[in-house]
Amino acid sequence: MDDTIVLITITDRDGVEHKLEAPTDMNMNIMELCKAAELPVKGTCGGMALCSTCHVYVESDHQLSEMSEDEEDMLDQAFFVEDNSRLGCQLHIAKSFEGLELQLAPESED
Repeated sequence: MDDTIVLITITDRDGVEHKLEAPTDMNMNIMELCKAAELPVKGTCGGMALCSTCHVYVESDHQLSEMSEDEEDMLDQAFFVEDNSRLGCQLHIAKSFEGLELQLAPESED
């Protein structure tokens, strides 16, 4: 496989696993990857950490970037938050994401 591509597994809200090839050279984030794969992620704020419509659970043991204050603040207001919660828009795809496993969080109760 091309060294600018990593394999990421995302489990949707119906429990179906999607193995996605993700580019590491396009400054793409997990929210954008989900949208490109037509997974049900809204990304309402466009990736600014101002909503939680790209909320995911990190299921694998990967070392990810530290959470920003904005991301922490948004997750404090989100539904269904767990210790492994992150906003997909704040996770920029990198080579270290090879094998990353994520699950889409349930949609909010609005």
